[in-house]
Amino acid sequence: MLNWDIENEHKGKGLVCGCDESGRGPLAGPVFAAAVILPYGIIIEGLDDSKKLTEIKRQRLYAEIKEKALAWSIARAEVEEIEEINILNAAILAMGRAVSALSPLPGFALVDGNIVRNFPVPALAVIKGDSKCPSIAAASILAKVERDAYCLEMDALYPQYGFAKHKGYATAQHRQAILKHGLCPLHRISFLKRWV
Repeated sequence: MLNWDIENEHKGKGLVCGCDESGRGPLAGPVFAAAVILPYGIIIEGLDDSKKLTEIKRQRLYAEIKEKALAWSIARAEVEEIEEINILNAAILAMGRAVSALSPLPGFALVDGNIVRNFPVPALAVIKGDSKCPSIAAASILAKVERDAYCLEMDALYPQYGFAKHKGYATAQHRQAILKHGLCPLHRISFLKRWV
């Protein structure tokens, strides 16, 4: 359940941001990340882990978060970086980029997941943080909406794969499209050995 308990533990360290990524699992496309500094204690109606929300609710909250946040940023790590350093390190890289882009820079970051390293500010990994911390939940929504929008753009470039529908995940439709059409520049080759 979302509450300000974890942010409260660290607010003496300066501004606290939440950070999350979207797109670790798909077979294609960059991994996106967002970082958000919310006004302390703010209540945003309906805020939750992005995976628990409908697309319509995410879109509404996306606009409200950007309007009400003290600062927000979105970054990504490209397919080439995922292939070079692996998806976990690429996700951490993207989250670090998002935090670095915040202005003002926070004094502390709360990061969804169980690993955080090489971060631009002191940070704490919070398991299931997008269900616990409002700032991480907000970041999860920004990252998810941005990545979904990217997939819609890529669908226009590569309509044969169905990116608008599956967002790059390993659905039967996506696997069949790869078998029929081969790979496109968006595909993460290292992910495909187990799926195709």
